[in-house]
Amino acid sequence: MEFLKVEDLCKVYGKGESQVTALDHVSLTIEKGEFTAIIGSSGSGKSTLLHIIAGVDMPTSGKVYLNGQDVYAQSNERLAVFRRRQVGLVYQFHNLVPTLNVVENITLPILMDKRKVNRERLNDLLELLGLEERRVHLPNQLSGGQQQRVAIGRALMNAPQVMLADEPTGSLDSRNGHEIVKLLKESNKKYGQTLVLVTHDENIALQADRIITIADGKVVRDERQVARE
Repeated sequence: MEFLKVEDLCKVYGKGESQVTALDHVSLTIEKGEFTAIIGSSGSGKSTLLHIIAGVDMPTSGKVYLNGQDVYAQSNERLAVFRRRQVGLVYQFHNLVPTLNVVENITLPILMDKRKVNRERLNDLLELLGLEERRVHLPNQLSGGQQQRVAIGRALMNAPQVMLADEPTGSLDSRNGHEIVKLLKESNKKYGQTLVLVTHDENIALQADRIITIADGKVVRDERQVARE
């Protein structure tokens, strides 16, 4: 089932001699529940593509549809609500609020939305992330891997339709990086969420259902992986 559709997407920064084309007429579709890795060298446009899908960077032209909804046809206010409720975004750096503990950081999007925290989901996430014993710890009392787990929990707390991860293991050692990818895969399967992960690590990309390669702002390869147990 077609869930995410990118149609003739272009992104241009600057003007005149300083103009840079980050995305050059990119089109693709991703099915619901699919785990897709986007790979490419630095400056290829892969992170720009992810941020436009997430609704945090406006395209110069083209369309993005999520579950049939034209993402950029919305008002700025509705787009902000869309980002909070429909998209879970995880960055390379954790971006946690240093004065808030684990539970407060994870539930922050819910509280900002003035909604009631689903305690059952919170406890479920803390168990999935292995953070049950770290509920009241501040970010500076956690390891880098644990901080990234909190960031993933924050992204998952709103039960988003799609999880977008931009180099989520880039600041971690190999062991913690492996654990973070494992957690993202588990949430993908457990919650049936569509997962799109940007990485330069081929070993991580090989764990996806599908690998899309970006070069010079264009899709140059799109391969589906052999099904694995």
